[in-house]
Amino acid sequence: MGRSPNEHFKMARNSLPKAVQDCHNLLIWLIPLLDDFPRNRRFTLGERLEAGLIEILERLVEAAYARNKRDVLQRANLRLAVVRHLWRMAHELKIITGKRYVHGAKLLEDLGKQIGGWLKSVASS
Repeated sequence: MGRSPNEHFKMARNSLPKAVQDCHNLLIWLIPLLDDFPRNRRFTLGERLEAGLIEILERLVEAAYARNKRDVLQRANLRLAVVRHLWRMAHELKIITGKRYVHGAKLLEDLGKQIGGWLKSVASS
């Protein structure tokens, strides 16, 4: 007897590195916030934040399956650095509240730690 689509989804999610799920969860949290950005910032700063995190997610999934994980993870880490600056800019422009900024910055920091740990494990193997 075959597995249900929900069981396949759970298996796929559990087989990927934690950084992939952390990035996914960050996007799920962030995307509704971007809808509240002022119109003049939604299509510039908001779009760049979303596209940057989607690119990071793509790189992390790619790294999960790649032979040369180091290069892919370094590109994801570089993109994360840009996203952190954009997030700080959104706060400095008063587009997001201090509370949301702190929470988002913590999620970005946690993601960075996941990527950094993954990079270290790849370098030592």
